[in-house]
Amino acid sequence: MHRYRSHTCGELRSADIGQDVRLSGWLHNRRNLGGILFVDLRDHYGVVQLVVRPGTAGYDAVSERLGSLSKETVLRVDGTVTGRGAENVNPELATGEIEIEVSDVEVLGAAEQIPFTINADDGVGEERRLEYRFLDLRRERMHRNIMLRSAVIAAIRQKMTALGFNELTTPILSATSPEGARDFLVPSRLHPGTFYALPQAPQQFKQLLMIAGFDRYFQIAPCFRDEDARADRSPGEFYQLDVEMSFVEQEDVFGVIEKVMTELFVEFGGGRHVTSPFPRIPFREAMLKYGSDKPDLRARLELTDVSGIFAGSDFKAFAGKHVRALAVPDTAAQPRKFFDQLGEFAVGLGAKGLAWVRVGEDRTLTGPIAKFLTEADTAALLDALDAGPGTAVFFGAGEFDEVSKVMGAVRVEAARRAGHFEENVFRFCWIVDFPMFERNEDTGQIEFSHNPFSMPQGGLDALEGKDPLDVLAWQYDIVCNGVELSSGAIRNHEPEIMYRAFEIAGYSREEVEREFGGMLRAFHFGAPPHGGIAPGVDRIVMLLADEPNIRETIAFPLNGNAQDLLMGAPSPVDETRLRELHLSLRPSAKGQQKQS
Repeated sequence: MHRYRSHTCGELRSADIGQDVRLSGWLHNRRNLGGILFVDLRDHYGVVQLVVRPGTAGYDAVSERLGSLSKETVLRVDGTVTGRGAENVNPELATGEIEIEVSDVEVLGAAEQIPFTINADDGVGEERRLEYRFLDLRRERMHRNIMLRSAVIAAIRQKMTALGFNELTTPILSATSPEGARDFLVPSRLHPGTFYALPQAPQQFKQLLMIAGFDRYFQIAPCFRDEDARADRSPGEFYQLDVEMSFVEQEDVFGVIEKVMTELFVEFGGGRHVTSPFPRIPFREAMLKYGSDKPDLRARLELTDVSGIFAGSDFKAFAGKHVRALAVPDTAAQPRKFFDQLGEFAVGLGAKGLAWVRVGEDRTLTGPIAKFLTEADTAALLDALDAGPGTAVFFGAGEFDEVSKVMGAVRVEAARRAGHFEENVFRFCWIVDFPMFERNEDTGQIEFSHNPFSMPQGGLDALEGKDPLDVLAWQYDIVCNGVELSSGAIRNHEPEIMYRAFEIAGYSREEVEREFGGMLRAFHFGAPPHGGIAPGVDRIVMLLADEPNIRETIAFPLNGNAQDLLMGAPSPVDETRLRELHLSLRPSAKGQQKQS
C-alpha cells in the first residue's frame, strides 16, 4: 500500500464497503458520543467520516490518540470501509453513505491551536484571515473559490486556443508608460539612477506582436498598478485575459469576446441565465439613462432627462439645473418608509435630499414637492415619463456628473426595493462611442478620456476639423451586472494620427517619441489595423463566485492598504542592498524614510 494513501477523502462510496484503505488529511472536526469517537478527515478532494468504536481491535490506543490531537493536525489513518446504515446517511457529503473504522493512526504534521475556526464561519476579520491566509484557504468557501478560478482560467485557455489565438508572453520588466495609474518601479543595479517599470498592462507589447505578424494573441497577463483598493479592485497586481487581433473592426472583437464570455458564464454560472447578444449602449446614452458608464441592467428602470421641463420653472430647486427623473411603477402599496429610506440612501451618496412625487388615479401628484409643480409641469412630466397611476417619481437636480452619480445608484436601489430587479441573471452590455478627450476640471487642459492608443472615429479629419470634445473614439467597455470587466479599443496604428491626438492632449512630438518611441518606430514599418480588449480574470471569478469583494477570489491578495500580512511586504531593505542599487533613504515629514 502507498506510504500515505490508497484513496482520497472524497472518493470512497458504498461500492468500496469492505475494503482496507489508507487515507491522509487534516483533522477537520471531532465528536465523542457515548464512547464512540467520530472524526471528520478532510483533504483537497472532500471529507470522510472516521469512527472508533469500543470493542474493536486497538480501540484504546487509537481512541486516545485521535481524541487528544488538535484540529488541523495532519493524519495518516488505516481502516476498513463500512456502511453507515440508512438512518445515519449524510446526504450533504459525497461520502455520506460510508465511514472508515480506524485501526491505526500516524501524525504526519502536528498543529498548534488555530487562531480561528476552519469548519465554520466565525466572523473573523479580514486582516486576521490574511495574516493566516494558508489557514483561511482551507475553508470550504475559499477553497471552492480558488478552484473555480483555476477552472475558469483553464477554460479560457481552451476557448481562446480553439478560436485560433496564440498564447504569447510579454515582458514584466519594461519602461514606464503613462497609462492612467502609477507604475511600480524597479531600480536598476547595472544602470545607476534608472528604473524599470512593472507593466500596468501589456498594451504596447501586444500591439507590437500584431505589427510583427502574429495575428491573434492572448495571455493570462499579470498587471501591476500602484493604486488604492476597492471592492472590485485588488491593489498592487491583478490578472486579465489580454487579447489582440489584426485586421479587425469593433464588431469582430465583440464577436470573439461575446462567445467566450457567454460560454464561460453558462459553464460556471451555476444555472444563472446569461443574456445574449450583448446590447451596445453609447456612452452618452448610458450616462443619461443609467447615470453610469457601467450600468447594472438587472435593474429594469431608466432615468429621464427632464431639465427642459423645468428650465423656466419658478421652482428654484430645479430651475436652470440639470434634472433627472426616475419613474418607479407599481408603488401604490409602498409605505412612506420606502420613500424615506431611498432619501437616506441618496444623502449617504452626498445628495442634500431626494425630491419625489406620487401619481394618483386621476393623474394628480402628491408628495413633498407636488405643490411646486404647475399643471403644465405635471402634464409635461407625466408625458415624458409615460407615468401612470401608482408611479413614484424621484428627482435629482444639480451638475450633470453629481446628478448622474446619485441618481444612477438610486435607480438600482429603487429597483431592488420595488421589485423591478432581476435576480439570478448575468446581464452583459457593451458601452461604445466614448469621447476621445475630456477637459480637466482643475486645469482646463484637454486630456485623453480613455486609452490614448485608440483610433479616433473619423481619423485625422476628425482631429483636424472637430472640437476635440466632440471627437468619439473606437473605444468600448464590457460590463456585467454593473461591474466593468474590461476596456478595449480599435488601435491607432497610423503615426500622424497618433502625433495629432497626443498634440491635442498637450504632448509635443518630442515627448511622444520619447515615451512611445518603440511603438512609433514600428508603425513606420507596416502596421496592420488591429484592436483588442482585456477582461479582468479576478472580476470574472468574483461575479461567478457571487462574492462582493475581489480579494475573496485571489489566493494571496494584498490587504486594502496594499500590504501582504502573511509574508510581511512591503519590507525594509538593508543598507548593503541599497548601495548595490545606488539608492539612499531620507526621512519623510512623518518620520518614515523615503527613497532618493
